[in-house]
Amino acid sequence: MKIAVIAFDGITPFHLSVPSLVFGNVAANGETPGFDVQVCSVDKGTIRTSAGFGIVVDNDLRALKTADIVIMPSWYEDCRAAPPALLDALRRAYKRGVRVVGLCLGSFPLAEAGLLDGRTATTHWEAADRMAQRFPEVKVDRDVLYVADEDVLTSAGVAAGLDCCLQLLRETCGAEMANRVARRLVIAPHRQGGQAQFIERPVPVSHSDNRFSQVLEWVTGHLEKEHSIDSLAERAAMSRRNFTRHFRQATGTSFKQWLLSQRLAHAQRMLESGDASIEVVAMEAGFGTSLSLRQHFRSAFRTSPSAYRALFRDSLAAEARP
Repeated sequence: MKIAVIAFDGITPFHLSVPSLVFGNVAANGETPGFDVQVCSVDKGTIRTSAGFGIVVDNDLRALKTADIVIMPSWYEDCRAAPPALLDALRRAYKRGVRVVGLCLGSFPLAEAGLLDGRTATTHWEAADRMAQRFPEVKVDRDVLYVADEDVLTSAGVAAGLDCCLQLLRETCGAEMANRVARRLVIAPHRQGGQAQFIERPVPVSHSDNRFSQVLEWVTGHLEKEHSIDSLAERAAMSRRNFTRHFRQATGTSFKQWLLSQRLAHAQRMLESGDASIEVVAMEAGFGTSLSLRQHFRSAFRTSPSAYRALFRDSLAAEARP
């Protein structure tokens, strides 16, 4: 699978490296497709970076013509207008059915190309108001890490780009592969897209942090059980109010949403790697009934557990064929 990453003069090296860090860590084998990550620019040749060194880019925008995924990893901090050649290449790629991704300020060229019209999208929180004013057709969500709107993905700044790429990897190769790459990069395997971009008042490091982490680890190992804030607060030796506040400040989301995300991820792994019935998957992931699993699965992934299993296995089989 070919991924075209668009660079530009003055790009931040970290932003440019994010897609390669995620997709370059996937080795092709009989079960998993590999990724050919190609960096391109409007004019191939040497471009400067914000770090004071240059990068030789061997490909121009013609790389988008054969790409399966196109990633705009960032953009200029002044959010200037993109050159017509870039906008035209983005529109042509999207019209061809390619998945298009805008990381951080990289969502601005996508919006300028009209690819975000009528969609919900995000960008770095400092530039969210500017995007909303400049592109009123875009529904800008200022508070989330990333938004996956069918074939277009956008993310917030810097680290959220890693989360967005992991989500794309999860959709392409499955939850287990995404978790494997996350472990290799020593980052969180799954931060829900709706999680807050930043935390206003970080929780001070204290002895309670260790207890808090142990409780969350225990929950992920016992997803089949019923969990309440009261029972977990008691396990963490905290008051309900303190536990709720601590959880929100530490994770940027509510315990209910976090728990649902963990259960969905566990269900995905079971569907990908085993032949357990939908009823068994529902029980072990903590949904209780197959009906509850189907409802939550469809709401989150717009498909059923059975269709997800079939589609995932069909995709792997197709990639494994010569």
